[in-house]
Amino acid sequence: MKKSFVILIHVGFWVCYFILIAIMLGVYYRSNLDAVNSVARVINALKNILLFGFVPSVISYFFYYFLVFPKYLQQKKFVFSVLLGLLISFGSALFGYLLLRYFIESGSINDMDSNGEHGRSTAIRVIMLMTFIGVVCGIVALVIKGFITWFNEIKLNEALKEKAYEMEMALIKLQLDPHLLFNTINNIDALILKDAVAASDYLNKLSDIMRFMLYETKPDKILLSKEIEYIEKYIALQKIRSSNKDYVHFTITGNIGSKQIAPMTFIPFIENAFKHTNNKKLENAISIHLAVKAQKIQFTCENKFDSKPSVQQSDSGLGSELIQKRLNLVYGAKHTLDVHKTEDLYSINLVIING
Repeated sequence: MKKSFVILIHVGFWVCYFILIAIMLGVYYRSNLDAVNSVARVINALKNILLFGFVPSVISYFFYYFLVFPKYLQQKKFVFSVLLGLLISFGSALFGYLLLRYFIESGSINDMDSNGEHGRSTAIRVIMLMTFIGVVCGIVALVIKGFITWFNEIKLNEALKEKAYEMEMALIKLQLDPHLLFNTINNIDALILKDAVAASDYLNKLSDIMRFMLYETKPDKILLSKEIEYIEKYIALQKIRSSNKDYVHFTITGNIGSKQIAPMTFIPFIENAFKHTNNKKLENAISIHLAVKAQKIQFTCENKFDSKPSVQQSDSGLGSELIQKRLNLVYGAKHTLDVHKTEDLYSINLVIING
């Protein structure tokens, strides 16, 4: 919480406190309109009230605020907090009463207790009342301090969550990007000796992909059309090593329009599909479909695989747990992810609400 706002809260309380004193003086003044030298009596009453009510309230207020709450109450030392608070209020009341008696005895102010008729016989009652005033102001200080502390903790937790989110997203991108780069470079390298023109075309696609990864993934959301453009180029690069034109089937239905989506939302699933598809000679070995609807975006990806591959595959790509974690960070409850796996087919169905 900003210091200016904290100061405003304190000032607001003391303004209200002085308004209460002003009301008390107004009532006292109206009851003394016919008295001799009523103005002097009101000024004398103001001095008495300030010593009677202001001294114990100020001392208690700031001791509760700066000592009782942070040192004891916040540490859950409740009994000690109560005892210390009462001791502070009583001490401030005793100090205030002694100060009041000093000014009365010195003649600086007149005793309002029937012009001193009862003298010091009312000391206990006055001190107890001043103690009560100190306790009330102290409780107000605890409430204000508690509210400010609670507000600051909320802001701190929000800042920590935001930093944690940024760090997790950065780590996910670090794990995602290198694999895409190495995979496509290897594919282009295998094509250079066979068809240099085609290799150059694919190299341009790789350049576009890298440009997308470096610059387009920084915002929280990008146009869905750009994500689709990236997917099409990625699929084209992955098909380099396969002569089967029907190896991958990618379809889009619906009106893309100006819909937006978090960058790199679908590519991890497509990447894993290519990773785990063993037989590139199968028709529609990988089937990808994107359905754009008014209130949601539905993405499905299926890939056929050999449940008992003859060659052990290297562990690469983005893990399913990390993919799910990123979706939870970005979309939370606004997405559903269903995964189904059989002996030879792996499929995912991702629905993003208001994508």
